[in-house]
Formats: sequence, C-alpha cells, structure tokens
Amino acid sequence: MYQFTSDEKRTLKTIRENPYMKRTLELIEDRVNKSKLTPQDAYKSVFDDLYEILNEAKTFVDGYLADRKKKGEIKDEKQAIKSIAGNSFSQALIFIFLKNKERKNIRGDIFITSQTSKVPSFDKISVIDVDGETQKPDCDLVIYSLNGNQTLKKCMILSLKTSLRERAGQTYKWKLLMEIATSDNAIREKYNISYNPKILPKICFATVNFYDKIDQPQFRGMLKFFDVSFIADHVDSCFLSRMSRMPDYINDSL
Repeated sequence: MYQFTSDEKRTLKTIRENPYMKRTLELIEDRVNKSKLTPQDAYKSVFDDLYEILNEAKTFVDGYLADRKKKGEIKDEKQAIKSIAGNSFSQALIFIFLKNKERKNIRGDIFITSQTSKVPSFDKISVIDVDGETQKPDCDLVIYSLNGNQTLKKCMILSLKTSLRERAGQTYKWKLLMEIATSDNAIREKYNISYNPKILPKICFATVNFYDKIDQPQFRGMLKFFDVSFIADHVDSCFLSRMSRMPDYINDSL
C-alpha cells in the first residue's frame, strides 16, 4: 500500500481528532468493512454513500452541539449546524480520498488540500485580472499533481456544496470568466481581462444535494459549465457523475 507523507498523516490525525467527525468516520469504515467488494473497490464505492452517511451522522452531531450549548460553549446551534455540515462534507471527502490513495486507487504523486498556500504557484493559476481588479474562484479543495522537482504539474479546483442552492453560481461564473480570458473575443478586450497561466486548472463541482432536486433546469444549465460535476449519492444522470468515479477521473486528468 501507499505510504502517507508526514503532511498526509497530520491531515488524517486532525480529521480523526475532530469530535464532530467521530460518527461520520465510524460509518465510513463500517460501510467499507461490511462491503462485499474488495477493500480497494469498497473505498471507491463509499464515495457514493456520503449522502446517507452524513445524514445518519446528523443525530450524533445534533447531540454534540446540544451538549456544547448546554455547557455555554456555543450560542447559535443552527449556525453551527450549517458550518459543520459543510466542514463534514469536506473532511469526509479528504479522508476517503486519502484512503483511496493508500489503496493505490489514486496515484502517489497526486495530493489533496484545503489550504491553497500548499499548492505551488496556485495564485498564478487562480487569479484573473479584470482591469486591475482580481477575480478568484470559490475553492474548497485543491487536488493537484507534482513534477519530480515538486513544481505544479496539473491542478483541479473543487467547489463543495451541501446544497445546489448555495454558492455554486459563483464558481461557474469564474469558470465562464476563465473561458473568456483564454480565448480571442471582444469581451476580453472590452473589460481588459488578463489571465495567462502555464497550467489551466480543471474546475469541478461536488454536492451531496441535501436540500434541492438535481433535475431542475436552472441547475442542469449551471452544472454544464464545470469540467465535471460530482454527486455523493447513488444517482445516475447525464449531467452528474457519481463521486465514486472521481479517482479514475483524477488519475486520467492529473
């Protein structure tokens, strides 16, 4: 199996020590252990179980927050729940990603992070200049590969949303701006748009779709702007890919 770097070990340790992630991680491992698939395939498949896992873990999280409120550690449970929902999705995805990498479903030269400062030359590929003003994408996670000299090889910017109602629009608008900035057109000249990176990032989207129906026309149109849109559920459609397909897409694209 792949041997984690010291940074990846720290990341896993941080996720495991996060109190509100306790039940989520237990459910992930339970799904893998009870799967009839090989461990290698089970860790791919569990990506599609995230919708159910996060929903099932909600009871534990609610109890955890109620206890913290009782102790006077938080005041607004509803706001805390919203924050935890997004963070749980992100941390669960990182955890499953690393477990897939450990099983060699993902190449050893491919990395994942929520800290863009760890990605070499990230500002050069993520900043579009619009007449002296900067535009940056909504970026929850970066998945990237490195060359032998530790320079950036390829990159994928991933926007995560627990609901299609959230900021997905912000991300696809940046993707559209990137398309304008990298082609010859009157709009680029009119607004003095500048963007000349050596590496064009893939712009992708992932959702667990807790609150919205994915078949609404406005969402279908929005999702077409992304290179790929993933859903962490057992859903098949022409405009969304199951998240279990992410490892193969990453290996092929990065």
